[in-house]
Amino acid sequence: MTAKTLESLKVKLFTDGADKAQIVEMAKNRWIAGFTTNPSLLKKAGVKDYEAFGREVVAAVPDRHISFEVFSDDIPEMVAQARHISSWGKNVYCKLPVTNTRGETLYEAVRSLAQDGVKINLTAIFDDEQARRGVEALAGGAPSVVSVFAGRMADLGIDYRPTMKDAIARARKTPNVEIIWASTREVFNVLEADEMGCHIITAPADILKKLPALGTKTGAEISLDAVKAFREDAISAGLALNLPASRAAE
Repeated sequence: MTAKTLESLKVKLFTDGADKAQIVEMAKNRWIAGFTTNPSLLKKAGVKDYEAFGREVVAAVPDRHISFEVFSDDIPEMVAQARHISSWGKNVYCKLPVTNTRGETLYEAVRSLAQDGVKINLTAIFDDEQARRGVEALAGGAPSVVSVFAGRMADLGIDYRPTMKDAIARARKTPNVEIIWASTREVFNVLEADEMGCHIITAPADILKKLPALGTKTGAEISLDAVKAFREDAISAGLALNLPASRAAE
């Protein structure tokens, strides 16, 4: 089978993160099609003024998808926040979780928003029913995405492949909905997403930066590089063994 290269990938590549400087830097790569953020990433990046941050990012990257998440736990307030966030730019997708912390679902809320023209990113999807109902709720509305957390499922030993495949198949029959492969853990996930026909994969910048190297080396070449690295590190660390003369001569 021909090795995949960055140029041969059909899946759209999004950067997951909330560091403005990193977003601007990654946006210089035309193969980056969009960006996703969430409250945890905002906290990690030290964002204090959410709206100022959001508007600055949209101004810096006005031509690609950017997802910003609501943070209320009250559904009517979540809807109000989504409508406000959508005003930040035409490329903004409002990220809403599939439930609040009490397990109350947001299917009707996102249905109403999508029908009103608000672009939605329905997030924290972990099973077949959530994916099915999410796609159904968004069908016929504004352009929207459903984010399936394949990486977190894998961390818990859950086989994410059936859920991903089912979600992709449903979305492929729903013109305004795409599936995002979320919580990416490794470069190989990008190849998996591409092979499955997933529309989008979002990944941290450190993973995406490895993609230009796809298809550039054989297994034998990688092996030799590893052996050379082990040898160089042994020398630089000053490792030594005092072998008996008879052993040293063997």
